[in-house]
Amino acid sequence: MAKPIDRRQFTAGIVAAGIGTSRAVASAPSSVVPQQLHLKPNGWMPNSPLPVLFYRNALPVQGDLATAMEHLFTINGWPPQWRNGVYDFHHYHSTAHEVLGFAAGHADLVLGGEGGEPVTVHAGDVLVLPTGTGHCRITASNDFLVIGAYPENEHWDICRTAASPEVLERMRHVRFPASDPLTGTAGALPKLWQQS
Repeated sequence: MAKPIDRRQFTAGIVAAGIGTSRAVASAPSSVVPQQLHLKPNGWMPNSPLPVLFYRNALPVQGDLATAMEHLFTINGWPPQWRNGVYDFHHYHSTAHEVLGFAAGHADLVLGGEGGEPVTVHAGDVLVLPTGTGHCRITASNDFLVIGAYPENEHWDICRTAASPEVLERMRHVRFPASDPLTGTAGALPKLWQQS
């Protein structure tokens, strides 16, 4: 028979479980300014005229960060579609913009195709990749966990070869996101991508 838990312990447990998620969601600052990475076409990788947005230390690493990221992305119009890692081969998406929320561990990535921009990501960081942006995992910790999300009604594909004229045309018609996945309609993404 299980040992009964007293009300104080039960309440403390419930509060601790809830605080991890709500605190992470509530602490996404409305004025967070991402680093912008401008990637030019590189070999067969098309990349994008829109900058990659790199939010370092976007969320505190506490509680259930994966669930907190999923909730935050959802309320800002970027519903999550998977939990996993980043592929260890160079690829891009021609049908969607992508946000990668790093919920645990750390990794070394290359953005923009072979010989591109190396970045190290840690739990709490967030990357927003415009359609066509190359990305590849080089190394990762054993606990590396990523939340992948896309603007509403966008579904990702995987492209591993040069973009044909049809693919380039498809990329030009990917919808402009209405909001920033971290901070919503008043966030950095609509302003920064509109200026590009």
